[in-house]
Amino acid sequence: MDINAICGQIVQEVDSALGCAVVDLNSGLLLGVSHNVPYFTQSYLDAVAAAAVDMFRGRTVTAVEDMIANMRGNASKHYIKEVQMTTDNTYHFMMVIPDKPDALVVLITSRKANLGMGWASLRRSVSKLAPLCP
Repeated sequence: MDINAICGQIVQEVDSALGCAVVDLNSGLLLGVSHNVPYFTQSYLDAVAAAAVDMFRGRTVTAVEDMIANMRGNASKHYIKEVQMTTDNTYHFMMVIPDKPDALVVLITSRKANLGMGWASLRRSVSKLAPLCP
């Protein structure tokens, strides 16, 4: 099974899911995607991927992580593992894939979706996604 197919499974199993993608946090490139929304054009998907990268690896986020590490006397690292974002009409579930710190899975649903089901689906799927990510 490939990344697109796993993203498709996530979209199918979560009621009100609009789309799911895996993003390379180094390059911002989409590694795989599945959606059922006609207006999710390639330009839109690329913009969402870039925004997700900024949330997890953006310059200001990295600066804060560096400050935290410095205050604690630790080596710098990426602290943010999961983010849930709510817009007027959607929920965005974002999770760094365990053991693949440079890969992020993003699920977008309508606000009719059950939050627990969104997270449960992502957590069930990351073990399938991890071997397929660089």
